[in-house]
Amino acid sequence: MNRQCTGYDSANGMSRRQMLSRFGLGLGAVALAELESPLGAAETGPALPALHLAPKAKRVIYLFQSGAPSQIDLFDHKPLLNELHGTELPEEVRRGQRLTSMSGNQASLPLVGSPYKFAQHGESGTWFSELLPHTAAVADQLCMISSMYTEAINHGPAVTFFQTGSQFPGRPSMGAWLNYGLGASNANLPSFVVLISKNEGGQPLISRLWGSGFLPSEHQGVRFRSGEDPVLYLSNPSGIDANSRRAMLHRLRELHELQLERTGDTEIEARIGQYELAYKMQMSIPDVTNMASEPEHIFKLYGEDSREPGTYAANCLLARRLAEQDVRFIQLYHRGWDHHANVPGRLPGKCQQTDQASAALITDLHQRGLLEETLVVWGGEFGRTNYCQGKLAASKFGRDHHPRCFSIWAAGGGIKPGITYGKTDPFSYNVTQDGVHIHDFQATLLHLLGIDHEQLTYKHQGRRYRLTDVHGNVVPEIVA
Repeated sequence: MNRQCTGYDSANGMSRRQMLSRFGLGLGAVALAELESPLGAAETGPALPALHLAPKAKRVIYLFQSGAPSQIDLFDHKPLLNELHGTELPEEVRRGQRLTSMSGNQASLPLVGSPYKFAQHGESGTWFSELLPHTAAVADQLCMISSMYTEAINHGPAVTFFQTGSQFPGRPSMGAWLNYGLGASNANLPSFVVLISKNEGGQPLISRLWGSGFLPSEHQGVRFRSGEDPVLYLSNPSGIDANSRRAMLHRLRELHELQLERTGDTEIEARIGQYELAYKMQMSIPDVTNMASEPEHIFKLYGEDSREPGTYAANCLLARRLAEQDVRFIQLYHRGWDHHANVPGRLPGKCQQTDQASAALITDLHQRGLLEETLVVWGGEFGRTNYCQGKLAASKFGRDHHPRCFSIWAAGGGIKPGITYGKTDPFSYNVTQDGVHIHDFQATLLHLLGIDHEQLTYKHQGRRYRLTDVHGNVVPEIVA
């Protein structure tokens, strides 16, 4: 291999930058440093030495319902669909908008009303279907956003869009941006934790969804699993005690520091920090994941599933415990909401898995004085169609992907409670008032944490990137 074409000379232990400097190419070294430095030569120190505005939230718990729950059957009450059940989707409603390949070639697009009863709840009068009685009971704590919309029409790009601000892989996730911008919030636990409900089929979840993208690797999410080893490869091997591990880390750090001095590779600094955090987590993670200290009434609050590690309910309870330890971004994923067929046979089960625990999390945070500083978000990547995918039967129907409008809810952390923001048309097909784009939602989330979304940037390959790309506006009407 021609060493002149590599970034590191293994024979001399020099980086390309050091080689240029040593050979007297000072200007070349300066130019190369500017190209390679993510923040530029003039920018040093933490990404955000000070917040842009007073924060209303300290942390986020994001309950992501992967697969896209049907807004029509849960939140967006549309009695007209019941009146027109079985009739054709009007062209003046569709307006020629594209459909997925799964229903785009259907000869007929029959409208489907929801088979579930709807009622208004709380002083706010927020609409919920009968499938969500527990969530309905905390209606006055919630801000229902009924006018979300996205450009993505398939799961992979849509989930990636919500989590990273781009439909294309390779961008940092929301949790990584916060970790990069705000720094660590707990010296003994990761700032960004990922929890995935076990034994739930559905669309695959890829680690890049909680990855750091082009940000330094220490900002990526750390996935916790159920079982004896919540974090893979964290426990000491058999025969290795804590003192031996500590001595090994001391020697390893010395070697890494020597290599850092020779190469200037910032990833080595990240590796040193990750080893040190892993050592601390050997004590902190078993403690935070041990539910034995939780009283009986808390298990009853979250539901019987909360006793079984790895379930959605248990992960909601673990999220509260992580919030108590100041973990900044806690991402839950619950799969199985992709109901292209047999909505009546599948949707009630997903609601039973999630309804009680989601509401319990709000109640539990509130009673502990944590809800005011914790932003909780519940929702999927897009909505479902008002027409039937496939053949419409008397008691069985499916709903296809629908990016034009859908609902999510948020609570706590500076969100205005007890309101419904935005409106859709009587068919739940188009937004008619106060649309909220994915980037608007992300801009508002950052705003609640004290960050101006236009100012949290990272230089990569010659341009500055941000979570909201070149779009997004804060939605002040939902901020308390």
